[in-house]
Amino acid sequence: MHPALLGLVTIFMGVGGCIGYFWLSNVVLDKFIYPPSGPKAGRNINRANLVRPWLFLFPALFALCLYLAYPVIETIRLSLTERVTQPDGSTTYDFVGLANYAQMMGEPKFWEAMRNNMLWLIVVPALSTAFGLLAAQLTDRIRWGSIAKSLIFMPMAISFVGAAVIWKLVYDARPPGTEQIGIMNAIYVTLSGNEPQQWLTVPFWNSFMLMAVLIWIQTGFAMVILSAALRGIPEETIEAAIVDGANPFQIFFKIKVPQIMGTIVVVWTTITIVVLKVFDIVFAMTNGQWETQVLANYMYDKLFRANDWGVGSASAMVIMLLVTPILIWNVYNARKEMK
Repeated sequence: MHPALLGLVTIFMGVGGCIGYFWLSNVVLDKFIYPPSGPKAGRNINRANLVRPWLFLFPALFALCLYLAYPVIETIRLSLTERVTQPDGSTTYDFVGLANYAQMMGEPKFWEAMRNNMLWLIVVPALSTAFGLLAAQLTDRIRWGSIAKSLIFMPMAISFVGAAVIWKLVYDARPPGTEQIGIMNAIYVTLSGNEPQQWLTVPFWNSFMLMAVLIWIQTGFAMVILSAALRGIPEETIEAAIVDGANPFQIFFKIKVPQIMGTIVVVWTTITIVVLKVFDIVFAMTNGQWETQVLANYMYDKLFRANDWGVGSASAMVIMLLVTPILIWNVYNARKEMK
């Protein structure tokens, strides 16, 4: 079957299945379980009204349990076991407790991944939010601001792998004496006269080369959210500051930024969650080589290359433990903003 046709059939079955479920469950509830007529009509109506919301919630709760709760529980179980292949070819999982976590903690690659993830957490959310805020402020003050916003937001439409391929060409290095197609080396060779550099193989600095890709993508996201927040600031406060003699910098940093601080925090934490899960960019550009390993890439190596499900699941739990507090904080601030 053609992929487009298969997609349409899937959508039709999904939407049709939900509609059929809601219709059938209401019919069963009203006609067979709690009929609205008879000696217990009033009591039945009350009970049906109590049950009906759960009928509507059941599909979502079922999906959450199947695709969220169950994988988490299974990952916890696998992180406490060791996968053993028996002589007859069967596979068993022996309970080993925290041995997988101890093994993971003893590997230099894990600590390299942790160190790089912490570096990403410091740099990417800060610069993405700062550039997004700057772009939101400046594009609102120029006549062609909508065009500028579209150009800045455009990288958000590109997949992480696609962006990684684009930036890999930016950092490309050809042999000395040949024409450089990579922008970085073209500029470097022209200005300095030195030989082209393999930028992605330079330890420590290559991590910043990878971060530039995610900053390029996430700046557009931050700009859109913060631009909406800036437009929501009451004009009276800005006019009062102008009357009091405040200059543009004072208006921006002392009037505007404090009023949208909640939105800034939400944007910051949302990008932080993306950073903690970053995998595609590192995998496509360096595959974790030259000291660029991150936790998600480390987990992939353990699960699918080393076939070590125990340590791989343990590293997945580390990522989840790092993401969960930030996610809770993000939801808390989002709800706070809605009040």
